[in-house]
Amino acid sequence: MESHGKHSGQAHPHTVEGTDPQLHVETHEPAAAADSEAAILTSRPVLLIHGFASCIKLNWTDAGWISALTGAGRRVIAVDLPGHGLSGAPEDMDSYTPSRIRADLLQIVFDAGARPLLEGDPTSGLDVIGYSLGSRLAWEFGATQPELVHRMVLGGPSVLDPLAAFDLPAAQRYLADGTPIADESTAGLLKMAQLLPSNNVFALLSLVEAIKTEPFVPDEAVPRMPVLLVAGDRDERAESMPQLAALLDHAEQLLLPARTHTNAITSRAFKNAALDFLAR
Repeated sequence: MESHGKHSGQAHPHTVEGTDPQLHVETHEPAAAADSEAAILTSRPVLLIHGFASCIKLNWTDAGWISALTGAGRRVIAVDLPGHGLSGAPEDMDSYTPSRIRADLLQIVFDAGARPLLEGDPTSGLDVIGYSLGSRLAWEFGATQPELVHRMVLGGPSVLDPLAAFDLPAAQRYLADGTPIADESTAGLLKMAQLLPSNNVFALLSLVEAIKTEPFVPDEAVPRMPVLLVAGDRDERAESMPQLAALLDHAEQLLLPARTHTNAITSRAFKNAALDFLAR
């Protein structure tokens, strides 16, 4: 069973500043739910947060995560970030800030039926899986929602803000008149953003600009629930994983052999480790 739709004021009353974030939300029920309505109530939901210039389809559906999670009896809540995938591209800059996105995610999961953690109740609370930028957002979400988040899996994480070094003026000049971008990382991220027709590139630049107003400082707000950190051993971001782990009370780390930041998300070993970790 699967449902799709916009997270809007009409479908679900949205209380953050009284505006509609235009976020596309998908909920996917556990495989067992096809045979029993009650089966839906026996699964703690899992929130999926994708990376920059990605989307639900690319990051989670095509990579096999949704089928793996629902096949393991988990209920899934997936969101396209602003300007990504099937989500809208709000005109107000505030809609793209990490704090606003976290508030929208909180509203979304409560709308989808998530409840605060209750000791002894395996259906209460929420598990979170984030990748790349999604890991940064998940880190802060978990740190600010300890009464809700049970466990987290963070893929391709970094102690540094993944978009802090993005050369926004250079990207804007390139889009305006084709001026080459000197910074390879910026050029690569912009190219990736342009590869997906569903992405609103100008909205993604608004996201970059908004994120720069709220720098990622992981030691200022630290998640206290158990966290699994995962990265490919050929991903340069893996170098800072031990620094993140050192901040956490309960951390596990996994390096995926011969995987990069781009293809770690498709790893079967990644999925298996995440399923095992979240089931504890």
